[in-house]
Amino acid sequence: MVRAYVLITATAGKALDVVRQLQSQSAVIAADAITGEFDVIAQVQAEDVPGIGRVIVDQVQSADGVFKTITCLAVSGS
Repeated sequence: MVRAYVLITATAGKALDVVRQLQSQSAVIAADAITGEFDVIAQVQAEDVPGIGRVIVDQVQSADGVFKTITCLAVSGS
């Protein structure tokens, strides 16, 4: 399995809505509203790197209130 962290900028007032939507997605391990430059961070997983791309497009970027994403592939850990 390949894991990635997705840093999400949400439209104004939508961060908690984005978190709730992402928490119901099958490939999303965790999603939290955060402080700082980004509004939400999500941890996602897929079988391979192309699968991560599909998760980002189909499950993350399609969530209502997602304005922009930055994906960071995990390179170590369990």
